Amino acid sequence: MQEPTQPRKQAGLRAPDAPPVPWHALLPEAVLERLSSTPQGLTEAAARERLARHGPNVLERSRPDSAWRLLWRQIDSPLIWVLIASAGLAILLGKVTDGLVVAAVVVLNTFIGFVQEYRAGRAIEALNHMVPETAQVLRDGHPVSRPAAELVPGDVVQLASGDRVPADLRLLRSRNFQVEEAALTGESVPASKHVAAVAGDAELGDRASLAFGGTLVTSGTSTAVVVATGGATELGRISHLMQQAADLSTPLTRELARLGRLISAGIVVLSAVLLGVGLVRGYAFSDAVLVAITLAVAAIPEGLPAIVTIALAIGVQRMASRRAVIRKLPAVETLGSTTVICTDKTGTLTRNEMTVQALWTWRGHYTLTGVGHSPLGELFRAGRALDVAPDDVRALLVAGVLCNEADLQPREGRWGMTGDPTEGALLFAAKKADLGVMELRERNPRLDAIPFESEHQYMATLHAGGPEGRELVLKGAPEVVLRRCGPAVDRDAVLVEVERMARQGLRVLAFARKGLPGAEALRPQDVEAGFTLLGLQGMIDPPREEAVASVKACHAAGIRVKMMTGDHPGTAEAIGLQLGLQAPGQPGLTGAHLSGMSDAELAVAVKDTNVFARLAPEHKLRLVRALQTQRHVVAMTGDGVNDAPALKQADIGVAMGITGTAVSREAADLVLTDDNFATIVAAVEEGRRVYDNLVKSLAFVLPTNLGLALILMLGVTFFPLQEAGGVREPLLAMRPTQLLWINLVATVTLALPLAFEAKERHVMRRPPRAPDTPVLSRFVVMRTGLVALLMAAGAIGLFLWEFTRQGGTPNPLALAEARTMAVNTVVSFQIFYLWLCRTLTGSSREVGFASNPTVFMGVAALVLLQAAFMYVPFLQRLFGSAPLSLADIARSVLVGACVLPVVGLEKWLRSRRREAGRSVSAT
Repeated sequence: MQEPTQPRKQAGLRAPDAPPVPWHALLPEAVLERLSSTPQGLTEAAARERLARHGPNVLERSRPDSAWRLLWRQIDSPLIWVLIASAGLAILLGKVTDGLVVAAVVVLNTFIGFVQEYRAGRAIEALNHMVPETAQVLRDGHPVSRPAAELVPGDVVQLASGDRVPADLRLLRSRNFQVEEAALTGESVPASKHVAAVAGDAELGDRASLAFGGTLVTSGTSTAVVVATGGATELGRISHLMQQAADLSTPLTRELARLGRLISAGIVVLSAVLLGVGLVRGYAFSDAVLVAITLAVAAIPEGLPAIVTIALAIGVQRMASRRAVIRKLPAVETLGSTTVICTDKTGTLTRNEMTVQALWTWRGHYTLTGVGHSPLGELFRAGRALDVAPDDVRALLVAGVLCNEADLQPREGRWGMTGDPTEGALLFAAKKADLGVMELRERNPRLDAIPFESEHQYMATLHAGGPEGRELVLKGAPEVVLRRCGPAVDRDAVLVEVERMARQGLRVLAFARKGLPGAEALRPQDVEAGFTLLGLQGMIDPPREEAVASVKACHAAGIRVKMMTGDHPGTAEAIGLQLGLQAPGQPGLTGAHLSGMSDAELAVAVKDTNVFARLAPEHKLRLVRALQTQRHVVAMTGDGVNDAPALKQADIGVAMGITGTAVSREAADLVLTDDNFATIVAAVEEGRRVYDNLVKSLAFVLPTNLGLALILMLGVTFFPLQEAGGVREPLLAMRPTQLLWINLVATVTLALPLAFEAKERHVMRRPPRAPDTPVLSRFVVMRTGLVALLMAAGAIGLFLWEFTRQGGTPNPLALAEARTMAVNTVVSFQIFYLWLCRTLTGSSREVGFASNPTVFMGVAALVLLQAAFMYVPFLQRLFGSAPLSLADIARSVLVGACVLPVVGLEKWLRSRRREAGRSVSAT
């Protein structure tokens, strides 16, 4: 349904005057009276008047940011401004090509950010596609088809299986009416709806007299009256919550912004100081300005954004191979800093396949193994496997097959199921006991049936067969079935068993039978009494086996896991216990509890509780915000519309690719293609690896920039001015274009292989880093200073040695060779330091010499590029380089290699201090 371009009023934001009692708690007659409607619907005239008053049945959307505004947001960051300044400075120095190279980096990063934000903004728009285009409405007492946008409160709508609900409706009449509303409530099975009023304080999933806009009718028929349209519906409320949810910056983007500000401030200060030093030493003003600009070019890490972007992109590819698709690039790193994972239950922690696990008959308790849509499993009693099902169990399972609308079909080597998931579980339970579903149904053909309806909570089927020729099988809620059994039944004993199963989170169905000789059809009185109870079957959507291991892995990694579901509290607590999310006897919390809590009480609850049930969208959103105020980095998983606001608010939203709605996928940063919690843990592991490798890249890149800045500062401060052609000019160890060669070619070529490094040992056995941990830790800063000093000393020393050996005169050839020697020395330092950066704290032997082949590729590529830099005439003219002898190259390599023993000694001393600290702690 398309939204009008310029609606006269806010679309659907006003509902009729809210009744003092909620719609779901009112009787149908009272609802119609308050809406000034009738069972025959509205007149066309009344509908037009209400449409003008309430507006169309569409979701209001805030005006999206313009493309220019989105583009400006990508540019307006410290690091991007530093890069723009770098490009401008390079062009001012007359090197248009170098300036354009830097500008290309700016364009690439801006484009990526623009696309990410544009796609994220489509999340709210996807909500509109959940509203159907047309609906069957009663107008003037006649059924007509009308655009869903024209529905108004008071309209009477007719629904059948397969229809999408067009607005929030109060049921007036229904038959076997079930609605798939997992996207709103999180329930793993279709919700049975009925006309009877429910309690006014019922949670969303318990409002059985309402059908919500955007949900899907799975069976039955209903006539219902519209009580809310557009923004007043549950979908509209969620849309409003999504607009309120904040788009948070990631820890990495925050740290890079801080780093950009530090670099910008440092460059401005150093350039100003160097300009003053040059003027004091007698430099011409233009020369002093040139030196200051050259310092800026040297100190700006032009290749850093490209390195970060490519490292994140590599992480995206690795995660995709592990079934996790990243939609927003910075989310790769955010995963590595996650401290809390808030996860849905159905389909993520569980299989989303109902499974019978417990049986009870008058002879005792039985258990069935095996999970999901599979006939594989064994029958146990008192811990002993039974080769053949006893007669009492066979009778119970046969009843589950006959009183059943589902069907089984083999599909590509496995079994598939059509129909209700609960009924499918009964068929698979029979298959595990070697009962043939088709054979049983052929031997006991169905003659008649009373389908399940939420009003009477049972299903009955009449079959030819049995000892009396006709057999009536009854299935339903235990209390309903018990009322229809004979007086010999010990009802209290049965209800004790029902309660025991329910405490285990099982959904319990009771089964009974009676003979009905000569019957060919069922009458209402046939199902009122006289049944014999066969037993109980208890089923649950079981936890995934890999989810149990993954939760343990999260706990070992210092990550809290919290289950937030719209499902029943008993079921949620049972699954939470099996997954190790909470201790036995520790209760979970429901949305009703959260609604009555203050922010302070909520902060305590979210800290100490790991299982939350019967949650509405605003509860999930509030819980995520409460965790974030406690400085947690929150990953939120979900698949429904009800999850979308929390997905958008979370530091990283994780949507399900198979069962997830379009709305949840658009609101998320990460999409799981297998809907598996274990994949989230794999993605967290990959995120930690990406962050480690980014820190390694920073530790590799920054010493070069600081070293180049030191080379220039020392040259301006201590080198004499040279006379050349009657002009006094500064004697600098490198030209600006040579600095760009090192920053954009040599540094990037060597830094990129670090993005492919394997994960560090015990990466998932260390606690997550604090969100405000600086990416430039004290250790990285000290290492940067140490290596930069070595690099500057070596480059200046060989520059002076070569320049002096050439006679110390400023002739072009001598200066070119000396400067080429300095460049070669810096590149040699980089090559050797690269090996040390493969692990920042341990020995290089720990990571394996050949574990990362891209390191060899990067070094080989740079050796070839550096040879071209020295010997290709075109590059000689462009960069002012000169050919060097093999002896000169050997000298620069030898000086560059001095970084190995120095940093190796520093690593050894640091490891000794760590071991000493651990010994003291242990003592």
